[in-house]
Formats: sequence, structure tokens, C-alpha cells
Amino acid sequence: MQRLRVRYAKRGRLRFTSHRDISRAVERAVRRADIPVAYSAGFSPHPKISYAGAAPTGVASEAEYLEIGVTRPCDPHRLRADLDASLPPGLDVLDVVEARDSGLADRLEGSTWELRLPGVEPEVAAKAVEAFVTADRVEVERLTKKGLRRFDAREAVLTLAVQEGQGRAAGQEPDRPCVILRMVVRHATPAVRPDDVLTGLRLVAGLAPLSPPEVTRLAQGPLDAATGEPADPFDFDRVGGDR
Repeated sequence: MQRLRVRYAKRGRLRFTSHRDISRAVERAVRRADIPVAYSAGFSPHPKISYAGAAPTGVASEAEYLEIGVTRPCDPHRLRADLDASLPPGLDVLDVVEARDSGLADRLEGSTWELRLPGVEPEVAAKAVEAFVTADRVEVERLTKKGLRRFDAREAVLTLAVQEGQGRAAGQEPDRPCVILRMVVRHATPAVRPDDVLTGLRLVAGLAPLSPPEVTRLAQGPLDAATGEPADPFDFDRVGGDR
């Protein structure tokens, strides 16, 4: 069985789509594109499509990953075009490579996030960011399947900074301020999400945007020791398994 790894984007209104609905859309697209997907054995066979590091509902992303098992060899470039044409606009296939090992999830060590905070002044955001990054711990609470959980949101944040210049959020008035934060977060257990960092900024500095922030994952992959940024997780597959 050949395994193909897919990088896709979740854009626009599709960021509000749940992971379950995205899975259904991908399965329909695979059938529409006539991709020879493999199925699991047993009484209830399922298509061999697995996901790694999915972004939360309500968050846009330029770096979502899945893996498809197929029953006969497929050209990655052709599969990319066919699958992209079969998915709804907003779920866009960006890259496809043939898998060289079974370690995709292990390569996703960290993510780069962009947060647009409408109505927030740059000076206020800068003070909040400084208070967060200089804190030893920033404990936040989140409701999980196992109940309310308290954990440190600071340790996993490798970098957090205010971007130079001001941006705009979708539908925002031209003269309204909008701060852009950029951060790199190490994947940990429990996972520290962008909303956890926003909660931390509120706790340490009272930063509370009046409008919901726009959050986009820009990248995820192995953390580069030199830059501290996520590298491309497909690099290992492209070089044929040679590091």
C-alpha cells in the first residue's frame, strides 16, 4: 500500500467547520476524484485516511496534514490536483508527497500562529506580551472532556511578539486599530492553544479584545534548532528518506 501525505489549508468560512465535517468532506472528495483509497479490514471497513495535528474549530490554517493509503501507486502531483478540484473552496490542497516512514505526527513538534486582535492598541498589546513572556508561569483553566483542567500556558510558548505595523480583521472599519501577534508554540500535553495564550494575556495584563480575534496557523512541523521556527515536515519525504 502506498501512503500519500497531504498538506491542506482551511480558509475563510471553512475555519468554522468541525474536524468531523472536514473528515466527511475529504472522504467525499476522495470518492469524487476516484482516488483508489485503501480500506481497513473487519465488519465496518473505513477508508485509510488519518489526520495529524488538526487545528481547533474556528481557527484558520495554512498547515493542516492528513495521510491517505491507496491500493495502487498514484502520482502525488496528479492526486493533489484531483483532490483539490473535488474539495469545496476554502479547503485547499497545497502539497502532496509520498510517505517514506510512519512518523508524520512525531515531526509536528510546534506551530506558528498569527492572531489579529481588532480594537487593541499596539502599546497595550506590547505591555501585555512583555508581562506574559517575562512571567515564570501563567496558569490558565480550560474545560476538557475530563472536566476543568488547570495548566501552565507559558512554558510551551517559545516566542510571542507584536508584529510591526497594524493589520485589519475581516469586516473591520478602516480607522479601527488591529494588532497582529505572532507566536511559536511547542506541541505539548496538554496542548497549549491560541485561546489559552489569550486567556493568559488577560490574566497577567488585562488584555481583552472587544471583538473575537482572528487566529491562523501559518506553519507546523519539526522545530529548527537554529531558527526556533517550524520547518517543513515533508522535507524528509522529498529527499527519499535521507536526512
